[in-house]
Amino acid sequence: MSKTKNYTNNEVTIVWEPEKCIHSGICVRGLGDVFKPKEKPWIKIDAAPTDDLVKQVKACPSGALSYFMNDKGDKTKETLETKVEVLENGPLLV
Repeated sequence: MSKTKNYTNNEVTIVWEPEKCIHSGICVRGLGDVFKPKEKPWIKIDAAPTDDLVKQVKACPSGALSYFMNDKGDKTKETLETKVEVLENGPLLV
């Protein structure tokens, strides 16, 4: 059974599915004031504006982070687009 966690700031809810996480660290490097893996809770959703949160969640390569906007009646997660990024001297992020 999944241990899905929700974090909300009343505008947006970030959904974290830890079983999908590949620990790329993109979230931490992008918004270090929000994503603090050594603390509990590890997502400090009030540490950044909603637009920045959404942009960072969309950068999650594994889909472990997703979001939905709270003001919409439909609470289904936003569909994230698939992209491929080549890291310097490193692997591909899909």
